[in-house]
Amino acid sequence: MLNFVSIKLFFLIALIVLLVTDWMYDVPAFCYWILIGIFLILTAIGSFLIQWNFHFKSYCSNPDIDQSHIALTFDDGPHPEYTPQVLQLLKQFNAKATFFCIGKRMEQHSDLIKQIIAEGHTIGNHTYSHSRAFGFFGTRKVISELQNTNNIFAKITGKQIQMYRPAFGVTNPSIKKAVQATGLQPIGWSIRSLDTTLLSEDTILHRTTPKLAKGDIVLFHDTSPKTIIVLEQLLLILQEKNLQSVTVDQLLNIKAYA
Repeated sequence: MLNFVSIKLFFLIALIVLLVTDWMYDVPAFCYWILIGIFLILTAIGSFLIQWNFHFKSYCSNPDIDQSHIALTFDDGPHPEYTPQVLQLLKQFNAKATFFCIGKRMEQHSDLIKQIIAEGHTIGNHTYSHSRAFGFFGTRKVISELQNTNNIFAKITGKQIQMYRPAFGVTNPSIKKAVQATGLQPIGWSIRSLDTTLLSEDTILHRTTPKLAKGDIVLFHDTSPKTIIVLEQLLLILQEKNLQSVTVDQLLNIKAYA
């Protein structure tokens, strides 16, 4: 799989070859623009596709698992209206999940954080602000966001979060340095439901379930009524397929908290 280091090395070599060729044969200027354009496009795609492990390695599934387990995950909460409905459905179907929570929402809804933990689910760090500009934050700002969220969680539960999911799934060198500095384990996904888009509930369910298999990590959001409808149907399908939803840390055999 392509990564940022290999891409930089390849394009550095390509640039040197192009400069040498230009010195000998007068290469047209558009060739440089083509080379730069390809580099920027590949870097942008890699930064938005967490499964590529373009900037750093993230756990996106466990293909080697023996048990018929998957992990349902929910981003952007806790939400005062929809998170309790998600929890009720999970309890009804005896399923466990992982919630990647936004720090400022943890502050506002600490009771839901306690309920999630009490009911056997786990929580991951999903930044403090979930800003749309997060991909442009410098390393210090990213570290501050992650540490602030962990500190809020520690005040509520006395535990330190070990799992981190980047906002929007975006990765870059600044986030890589922040992850290394905080020691958090990045978590991605193998199936993205797109439950926050304009797609219908039936379309979301159809794109989520056909290839669902043991070891998968599924991305949902506990922030909309559409997700609740899809989740109930999905949990029924999991029963039919004899698949059990567990927490991400259980699926990957890693620590959820320090």
